[in-house]
Amino acid sequence: MTHIPYESLKPKLEGQRILLVGGAGFIGHNLGLELAQMGAEVMIADNLMVNSLIENCFQSSQDMTQRQAYQDFLLSRFSMLRDAGVHLRNCDARILTDLARIFEEYEPTKVVHLAAIASAVDAKAEPGLCFDLQLITLRNMLELVRPRVDRINQVMFMSSSTVYGDFEGDTVDETTFPRPEGIYANTKFMGERLVRTYRSQYNLGTTVIRPSALYGERCISQRVSQKFVENALTGKPLLLEGGGDGRLDFTYIKDLVQGQVRALALHEGRHHSNTFNLTFGNARTIKELADIVESVVPGTILEERPRMVDKPVRGTLSTERAKDVLGFEPEWPLEVGYKQYCEWYVEAWERAKHKANSF
Repeated sequence: MTHIPYESLKPKLEGQRILLVGGAGFIGHNLGLELAQMGAEVMIADNLMVNSLIENCFQSSQDMTQRQAYQDFLLSRFSMLRDAGVHLRNCDARILTDLARIFEEYEPTKVVHLAAIASAVDAKAEPGLCFDLQLITLRNMLELVRPRVDRINQVMFMSSSTVYGDFEGDTVDETTFPRPEGIYANTKFMGERLVRTYRSQYNLGTTVIRPSALYGERCISQRVSQKFVENALTGKPLLLEGGGDGRLDFTYIKDLVQGQVRALALHEGRHHSNTFNLTFGNARTIKELADIVESVVPGTILEERPRMVDKPVRGTLSTERAKDVLGFEPEWPLEVGYKQYCEWYVEAWERAKHKANSF
């Protein structure tokens, strides 16, 4: 295992101009903040379609507290990015000329592709939009990088643990052959294949990242980690399919971002490429997640349901490669990271309720 002190990475990032395509979302804004803290120049190109303030304001299915909370989360992202010196440009990366304008203005040295629908459920409901956001944007980005390979030393693609499909054992690593199911997982895998093709054909330096079951502050993507705490706060049951024995490699956003920063800082240039699982590296059950919510929110209702037959079988993603190559050291076990997130959510929800009731 390689130990690489995190602070030692700053000199490698200072002077880098890093463009985050679709970077205003949950992962992207956290990455942008951390990269700025590490001394890099950062620009986000995003049309705010997925994390939309306007859509959130007019979402009729939301109650007033939820609407206020999500507005607060989004506005907090923008104010934090502004205060950190991160640049934000309104850009629809599905339109080649729109994205080209950003490349010409910013002249990045590294590019990170984050544009996507965050939910496999939403992707199934709108497969065409999923394809556009995850693949058309990627095609445009790669085409703009291709004539600039002498100036852009790295392309990072945010993939997903879903590319592995059903786990055949308790653990998968980067050598496990992907067997993706569904539109979301397959567009992620097609994205990986596209990135690797450009790498071999046009000498791009590339990094593919596979995260899993993320949670953390200012998320509005309705991941299970967010839905559980929000359901508890609104008196709705936490549904435990099969008694909650399903397992996921839950990962705090801070651990993912630490790994991303390491992968960007330690990249060796145009002729270097790799794929990394960046997770906590220890799958936990849905019931364990629910138990933490119950410890933070009194009166939480747990309700068992039959297991859905089409739910994927998951487990642990090995992080040994990231530890050996990047010195990746996840620091947030579920008991610490998720408990902290739940406590933050309770406080944020109470503030939003007070605001909503004051109107």
